[in-house]
Amino acid sequence: MPKGKTAAKSAEKNCDAQIGLDDDTFDSEGSGAAEVTPIQCSALRKNGHVMIKNVPCKIVEMSTSKTGKHGHAKVHMVAIGVFDKKKYEDICPSTHNMNVPVIKTTTYTLVGVDEDDERVDVMDATGTTLDFKLPDDIKAKDLKSAMDDGEVEIQVMRACQREMVLGYKVLTTK
Repeated sequence: MPKGKTAAKSAEKNCDAQIGLDDDTFDSEGSGAAEVTPIQCSALRKNGHVMIKNVPCKIVEMSTSKTGKHGHAKVHMVAIGVFDKKKYEDICPSTHNMNVPVIKTTTYTLVGVDEDDERVDVMDATGTTLDFKLPDDIKAKDLKSAMDDGEVEIQVMRACQREMVLGYKVLTTK
């Protein structure tokens, strides 16, 4: 075999080994393709969502530079992580695609509050119960007193196999 093909095969094998393709076992978790959608960078808007460094983010600032010497206008984005609230920045040619996370917000009925662990038990429309950790800005004792006042709905956001409680609303008062 010519020397160039051997080097190319070796490089391909090294690349496969780095990403874990050297063995014949694969995890059956799925590709994650349904969790993001490719959108052209120029179609993104402020207050929209985008994946930056594999983190779902909400865009807070966007600016577009003019077409330059290398032919593409560049889009500069500043975004805040949806779950970690950290600041992320990215620059992308306006004609390239960026991944946008699929974000779903679901409303559940609150059925229990654990004040010690700052967790809530909720029930969906089918009667299935789930358990979520409360964010720092929502206190379990506030939810417990809201439950005493009436039925409470909890809003939960899901994106990229993560979830977070967004807020709550008291529906009925006793």
